Amino acid sequence: MTSYANPFLTARYTTPYQTVPFNEIKEEHYKEAFLKGIEEQLTEIDSLLANKTTPTFENTIVALEKTGDLISRTSAVFFNLLHAETNDTLENLAQELSPILTEHSNKIYQNQALFERVKAVYAQKETLTLTAEQQQLLENTYQAFVRSGAELSEKDKQTYTELSTKLSQLTLTFSQYVLKETNAYSYVITDEKELDGLPDYAKEAAAEKAKAKNQEGWLIDLSMPSYLPIMQYATNRELRKKLYFAYNTKGNQGNEYDNKQTITDIVNTRLQLAQLMGYSNYATYKLVRTMAQDTSKVYALIDQLYTAYQPVASQEFDEIQAFARTFENNATGELMPWDWAYYAEKVKEQKYQVNDELLKPYFELEKVKQGVFGLATALFDLQFTKNTSIQVYHPDVDAYEVHDSKGNFIAILYTDFHPRESKKGGAWMTEFKEQWIENGENSRPHISIVMNFTPPTATSPSLLTFNELTTLLHEFGHALHGMLSNTTYASLSGTSVYRDFVELPSQLLENWATEKEFLDTFAFHYQTGEPIPSQLIEKIKKAEQFLVGYACLRQLSFCYLDMAWHTLSTPFSGDVKSFETDAWKKTLLFEPIAETCMSTQFNHIFSGGYAAGYYSYKWAEVLDADAYEVFKQQGIFNKKTATSFAENILSKGGSEHPMILYKRFRGQEPTIDALLKRNGIK
Repeated sequence: MTSYANPFLTARYTTPYQTVPFNEIKEEHYKEAFLKGIEEQLTEIDSLLANKTTPTFENTIVALEKTGDLISRTSAVFFNLLHAETNDTLENLAQELSPILTEHSNKIYQNQALFERVKAVYAQKETLTLTAEQQQLLENTYQAFVRSGAELSEKDKQTYTELSTKLSQLTLTFSQYVLKETNAYSYVITDEKELDGLPDYAKEAAAEKAKAKNQEGWLIDLSMPSYLPIMQYATNRELRKKLYFAYNTKGNQGNEYDNKQTITDIVNTRLQLAQLMGYSNYATYKLVRTMAQDTSKVYALIDQLYTAYQPVASQEFDEIQAFARTFENNATGELMPWDWAYYAEKVKEQKYQVNDELLKPYFELEKVKQGVFGLATALFDLQFTKNTSIQVYHPDVDAYEVHDSKGNFIAILYTDFHPRESKKGGAWMTEFKEQWIENGENSRPHISIVMNFTPPTATSPSLLTFNELTTLLHEFGHALHGMLSNTTYASLSGTSVYRDFVELPSQLLENWATEKEFLDTFAFHYQTGEPIPSQLIEKIKKAEQFLVGYACLRQLSFCYLDMAWHTLSTPFSGDVKSFETDAWKKTLLFEPIAETCMSTQFNHIFSGGYAAGYYSYKWAEVLDADAYEVFKQQGIFNKKTATSFAENILSKGGSEHPMILYKRFRGQEPTIDALLKRNGIK
């Protein structure tokens, strides 16, 4: 393929708003663009080093910030599609390119001459007249060099390169194995009696899955819209057990996609890297650049939450177990993990008379989407217009222009809602282009939110569960963080913040899910057009605290597991399952099931950037509950409060320390009190 046909190699795309020309990109373009990008960036750095004048913030720090545009543009597309629209060719290419890109990054950050220039500017930081954002860019740049081994000996630099290259491949392998395990499983049911208890929408979706695979009957797979209804509603206990084992043994089946050795290699490589850098363990190394700063503060947070929530969780567990033993006068014996969601749903229905089957007709995806867009309009004056002339990477994807009330262009937003085999599970926000300001031009971002929601069927549109509604709000909160970014430097824009601050905007937005004023704007029955009844909203509100202790303990179990893996100070050589059981044993309400394993499918910490950082979800809950108190006091659609949040948090990206930004909005540091109050603990 000749270079002129490669769209990445053009200086500017000729598409609307210079959006990615997905239709023109061929798989062979990626490698060519990456290799050319590496060549270009090294030339740019050579030019920077050729400047013999005294190193300054502009000719060194800003000049470095502006290098590597071709790599950045290519990476944004390649790695996003690797998660949202992958195939064997892309996955093999990722394995080939990942070490090349890691080695290139190390070559830059271990360039002694370049580091000397950065260090010379950094040494003057107290006397330079820099804005807060410039100070942050200087700090980030200097730390990037130090934390990439710039101060190591030449021998140790080589070791760092080897370890980081190995790590990039291992984490990629981990996520690929999880996806392959997920896609490999399906279970076809031919007797409808096996599906007793399942709502009609779930059965219809299963029938359509079977039809799409040229199978008779109903097909169940491990995508969440398929798996979860079985666990919540199927009266067939053996079916629940079968699906539970299929879902919870991913990566732990001794086959070609077994992740136990991958985990061992990852944690040991991370430990080697951390100790090479002078730290006792990986968590200590990682947490330096977070709000928590060290492991003691992480444990202080999760231990405090454990103390507050564990008694509540135990009471909830006893309540569900007691109910299960008397349900329809049929004692089931010991409550097992595959019984939990089923009986919890029964108790919830009994106590609050609310369930997904009642709610889903009011949560038609298209109306929910307009409701969420409307929330952004009410709070931040944003307007969303679908643009079918913008190219997308899959027919399921829609692209929207986003403008403010004055008509100023703010962002492009891509939405991708339904599961497919080429997409990994879960939900996330990402970007195809960052925001930055240069020579008076504010170049706006291109943001994407990706979900795995219940798809439409032959007889109904896509109808969301309440959990899917909150998930959409969560990811849209991240999207707002990206879309409303207003920083000078791309590396500080949007969600480029400390890992334990990034979840604040997303979790904050979830609070609107139970607000009547918000639900009344879009929650209309998809068949009758009737608005969601006030009594039903009240039931949703009352059910907010249902099993809140259990939910917290579940999240804390992941936090303890994450910290256990990453506070190892000697190489791991034991049994992954045994280690896991010991790491989170105090949070467990069920006896461990020997065959299951969370670690072997824990993408967040082994391939998703949350290593030694999973606690940030609980920390963000503390932040969001505390921050939402302001909205509750001033009004959930109060423009002044929303503007303050946008100006002090959303627009600032990583341009200042997050606690400074938070205190500027809130007027004080956060406390745990608001979360305990919201959850009914205090």
